[in-house]
Amino acid sequence: MIKIQLTNRQHIIIDIVKKHQPITGEQIAEKLNVTRATLRPDLAILTMSGILEARPKVGYFYTGKSPLNLVEDYIKSIKVKDVKSLPVVVEENTSVYDAIVTLFLKDVGTIFVQDKGFLTGAVSRKDFLKIAIGNTDIYKVPVGIIMTRMPNIVTTYDDEPVYNAAVKIIEHEVDSLPVVEPVMGSNGKQGYKVTGRISKTNITKLFVKLGEG
Repeated sequence: MIKIQLTNRQHIIIDIVKKHQPITGEQIAEKLNVTRATLRPDLAILTMSGILEARPKVGYFYTGKSPLNLVEDYIKSIKVKDVKSLPVVVEENTSVYDAIVTLFLKDVGTIFVQDKGFLTGAVSRKDFLKIAIGNTDIYKVPVGIIMTRMPNIVTTYDDEPVYNAAVKIIEHEVDSLPVVEPVMGSNGKQGYKVTGRISKTNITKLFVKLGEG
């Protein structure tokens, strides 16, 4: 994990490199009136974090990235597959009642609906609330009747940055996205198989992990 906090000496080293790049470790040590060995841990931190770049037989260069830039890069390098959880999926012919039971047993805000292994829709708590307070017989009506159908489902995939998935969740005002992979059906048409779920909870847990370092 990249650390934001740098020591005073590390900030001074960065300033020296900015002004005199390329500059060797020995030259930096001389300007600070310390030994090369004393600087070794500082230079290691600054190069490993990406703030400085070391080129053999040339010296150190400033990359132009601040600690905050590096944290931003780190966050955007985390993929959906690194934090996704198991999807909660039911079949289209599942009754609304059974789907509601599944929703609460799994403690999720949205369940995904499939038919013959293909993602066909999604149902949220709001959808269930609307149908439950009406006169509909939730024991007989299949969930496929009330779901939001493809292609109106916002999806994500394993190699997409978690940051992008979070933006989709905010922009589309949903609590989770299905993680999908394209598959070809027997009819020659492409569909999507649900392989996971990325939710506000996943992103919150990631945020807490980042804070813990």
